[in-house]
Amino acid sequence: MYDWFGEHPWITFILIYVLVTYVYNKVFRTRKLPLLKDLIVYIMLGVGSLLLLVFQIDARLPIIPSLAVAVAMMLIVRIRYWIAGRTNKQ
Repeated sequence: MYDWFGEHPWITFILIYVLVTYVYNKVFRTRKLPLLKDLIVYIMLGVGSLLLLVFQIDARLPIIPSLAVAVAMMLIVRIRYWIAGRTNKQ
């Protein structure tokens, strides 16, 4: 798997950026920012994603699997809250 990520760095970067952006939007974003500040935040997420890309490809750390586990846990919690809310309505 690490060899494939090393052979396709652009796909790896996009995957890391999408996962990091999802985590940011669901965990750290508390309110809507003005457009310029929002743009700066997403540029900084891109810079951080480049650093994570280096860790993924050169250091062979499990960045993408770790982010995927974080996103999966967030989705499980969201489904759990949805089921609990639906149960409380009835």
